[in-house]
Amino acid sequence: MNRFIQALSAGKPLLGLWQALATPYTAEICAAAGFDWLLIDGEHAPNTAQTLLGQLQACAPYPVEPIARVPLGEPVAIKQYLDLGYSTLLVPMVDSAEQARAIVSATRFPPHGKRGVASATSRASGFGANKTYLATAHERVGVIAQIESRAALDAIDEIAAVEGIDALFIGPADLAGSLGHLGNAMHPEVQAAIDHAKARIDASGKPAGIFAVSRDDARRRMAQGFGFISIGTDIGLLANGAAALLQSVREEGG
Repeated sequence: MNRFIQALSAGKPLLGLWQALATPYTAEICAAAGFDWLLIDGEHAPNTAQTLLGQLQACAPYPVEPIARVPLGEPVAIKQYLDLGYSTLLVPMVDSAEQARAIVSATRFPPHGKRGVASATSRASGFGANKTYLATAHERVGVIAQIESRAALDAIDEIAAVEGIDALFIGPADLAGSLGHLGNAMHPEVQAAIDHAKARIDASGKPAGIFAVSRDDARRRMAQGFGFISIGTDIGLLANGAAALLQSVREEGG
């Protein structure tokens, strides 16, 4: 079974951090900080196959789960990320059960799906050292569908019911934009939509995750029972820390 999905079954909220700086250095620093998971972002961050690989290798010595967000739910990207060795994928903009089924199929070798076959050249197989890799790879893959549009809200029960969708993750920023409140994830309509989505995910019996927009929001989501929560970004830590340091020194210096 996928390690991250198995960890979610323990019932303790897993706290993660978004990685958007696209460098192994910062990934290693954040991996050593004690987060339960790190999200390596291939959708909005300037990642390449090499930077994705480097960050995965940087996380390897630490007890943290590296999750990768693919640019979109199409077979080529999914295949490449899995071949690199990512076992848990977050797929953005999942709007229908049909789309969810196609995504799951792209993560499975035949006869379970339509993933392109590679073994000896794949890092995920130990470059061919794992002789059972092709037969068992699908057992270790975790697929998280990102719910972030009005269409996804309308189809959330059907998406959650798709076999192979292991968890669902709510993206407040895009959801706010889809609902007509771009840049205002705290709008009451958006918050009501998040609560509705959480209730439907709970009813499906699958774990729910969310990107918290602040520390207070993260605490609220923990109390609400979300299984995994992103509580910040590497860019935010650097930008806020740099600004706070500069301001404090200027103030102290008179």
